[in-house]
Amino acid sequence: MDQEKKDFFISYTGADQQWAEWIAWQLEKAGYTTVLQAWDFHAGSSFVQDMQTALEKAQRTIAVLSPRYLQSAYARAEWSAVFAEDPTGEKGILIPVRIEPCELKGLHKAIVYIDLVRKERKDAQAFLLQELKHVLEKSRRTPKQESGYPGEFKPEPRYPGSLPDVWNIPRRNPNFTGRDQLLQDLHASLTDGNHTALTQQALHGLGGIGKSQLAVEYAYRYSTSYDHAWWIRAEEDASIITEYAALATALQLPEKDAEEQTVIIEAVRRWLNTHHGWLLVFDNARDAASIRDYLPDSTGGHVLITSRNPDWRTISRPLQVMVWERDESIAFLKQRTGQDQQENRDANELADELGDLPLALEQAAAFIEKRHITISEYLKLYRTRRKDLLDRTKPSDDYPDTIATTWVMAFEAIRDVPLASDLLFFSSIIAPDAIPKDLIKQALEQRVDDQDHEEQSIDELDFHDVIDALSSYSLISSDTDTFSIHRLVQAVTQDRMGPEAMAHYTKEMLQSLLALFPQEGYNTPSCWPLCAQLLPHAEKIMEISEPSVSMASLLNNMGSYYHGRASYAQAEPLYRRALGIDEKVLGLEHPGVATDLNNLAGLLKAQGKYGEAEPLFRRALLIWEEQLGGEHPDVATSLNNLAGLFRVQGKYGEAEPLYRRALVIGEEQLGGEHPYVAASLNNLAELFRAQGKYGEAEPLYRRAVRICEQSLGASHPNTITMQNNLEVLLEKMKDSGDREKKS
Repeated sequence: MDQEKKDFFISYTGADQQWAEWIAWQLEKAGYTTVLQAWDFHAGSSFVQDMQTALEKAQRTIAVLSPRYLQSAYARAEWSAVFAEDPTGEKGILIPVRIEPCELKGLHKAIVYIDLVRKERKDAQAFLLQELKHVLEKSRRTPKQESGYPGEFKPEPRYPGSLPDVWNIPRRNPNFTGRDQLLQDLHASLTDGNHTALTQQALHGLGGIGKSQLAVEYAYRYSTSYDHAWWIRAEEDASIITEYAALATALQLPEKDAEEQTVIIEAVRRWLNTHHGWLLVFDNARDAASIRDYLPDSTGGHVLITSRNPDWRTISRPLQVMVWERDESIAFLKQRTGQDQQENRDANELADELGDLPLALEQAAAFIEKRHITISEYLKLYRTRRKDLLDRTKPSDDYPDTIATTWVMAFEAIRDVPLASDLLFFSSIIAPDAIPKDLIKQALEQRVDDQDHEEQSIDELDFHDVIDALSSYSLISSDTDTFSIHRLVQAVTQDRMGPEAMAHYTKEMLQSLLALFPQEGYNTPSCWPLCAQLLPHAEKIMEISEPSVSMASLLNNMGSYYHGRASYAQAEPLYRRALGIDEKVLGLEHPGVATDLNNLAGLLKAQGKYGEAEPLFRRALLIWEEQLGGEHPDVATSLNNLAGLFRVQGKYGEAEPLYRRALVIGEEQLGGEHPYVAASLNNLAELFRAQGKYGEAEPLYRRAVRICEQSLGASHPNTITMQNNLEVLLEKMKDSGDREKKS
């Protein structure tokens, strides 16, 4: 460290480093000199010695005040050392700068601080320098020239509290405690040019250790280092794809509206490879293989991965996340419950009982706060309930008994809240993150309907009361339109539900997903955002549902969405699974099976697998003819599909009679002015155009356009498509005529 006398030593806690750097920057720019741990303390040196030297060499100390600062043992030591030299404040050597609401107590209560709370950036800059000038001029003259510059710095830090424009990191936990060294190690690892995976190696797969919370805290604590930060739910491929699509939209990439999801993913990866200053967080990733294809190749930004899996060395440098240190557990309990004046003994004993596991401690603290009891009272209750629980049940391999006990205590507290247990049960059987509130409300209404045998709606206020009740005991974490539930809470809930109840809730959730999941994903891009939101939950429910017609229908809807996004590899197994279920449940000749065959054949056709598609189209046509009669509109649809397969292969002679028969059925069964007839006319016209029979195609196009204009309106997409087809034909006819004249 430079031994020259400095104007200010800036004392702060690790969580407030952004603020400390911003304050230091403003002072350096104004001509002052500073000492700052992040800038001036170096690896290999003694932290305590550096701190002592900084305090001795700086003329004044600026204390960056926040609730975290007042709870930090190191910060209190720095504060107290300066305060002892100037207890009355006459010398002005201790200058507190408050950045968050916090209360000074005891002898410190009378200290006047510079208050930056809720000030905008420009106001904060001017106010800070003005107040410092006022303090300094009481004891010495303002320097007439800039003091020595402490070193090379990066561009001016972003104003703390202002987040990047491209940012979707979950809300910061105001009760985050400790982990300072791990956060520093994480930052050092990332800035060393390596992807960094957070693992809980020593816990053998158990969750609740706080990996996601650590990643969130890292993103906020170092947010000024990034221009873009994006959170990716990485447990399932569907979630990763959805988050990448959302990132493409946030970045305003030209490919953001592409139908093919692979195009969007590659566009995002290209952007990441050519830009700097970004952070990607892959939360709860399964393994390296599951995210490897999504990772950018460049080191222009940082990739942070959280996972239960410890094996990440093939793509990153792992850091192990352990349970809290005991002093961190005690500090958290006292802060979270507001009982920071109590002795440490009870908090220490409770932390010991809960194994210092952050999730268990959070649920315990939430219970204490909600029930207005002391830590000691909760400890007695916990010990009683844990003994009862262990006496009655066998410990699970999926979660520690501490989580089971805290869950039971919280569940008993909310049992009498209407619909609370139902909401918790429904939430435990689907994907844990970004659960749409509309989906759960639909499921609750479905359950009420099944019980009362009549349609009923859930009152909006009652629904919000249930969400609030579960949130207050930390059983769920609520956002505006969605909420999340910890995977360990899901595991305990499923165990306590029992197999019979779980089967009922699974069936009702399946029906709710079927009611909300759009059927038209194949050709309606406007429904894709809803499909993407529901997809992870539908995939989860597929894992535990018994085969049924409803299950097959939902599989078809999911496949239709993937089909529309050109994700054929994902769509095909869903279509095949739906077909297998319906064949077994409905029989080989059921019209529902024909629909499944048609869906699968259409997917194979889109991939150019014409030989595989044709027998499926033919089988579907045969089923519809035998079950519905040769003149049914569904038969006409099947004829059009088979004819379309022949047309793309250039088998025009085989396609034409099928198109003509479909047109006749439509006219006879639906009337000559029906939109379906317009579609049949368009198909036949397309066939003629492909053969160069422009004169035969033109009247068909014109009639199709007229029908659509009258039945659907001029602005309808179908009308516009057919009008465009007609214009293309007319242009071809004009070019053909011009060539004939020249010849």
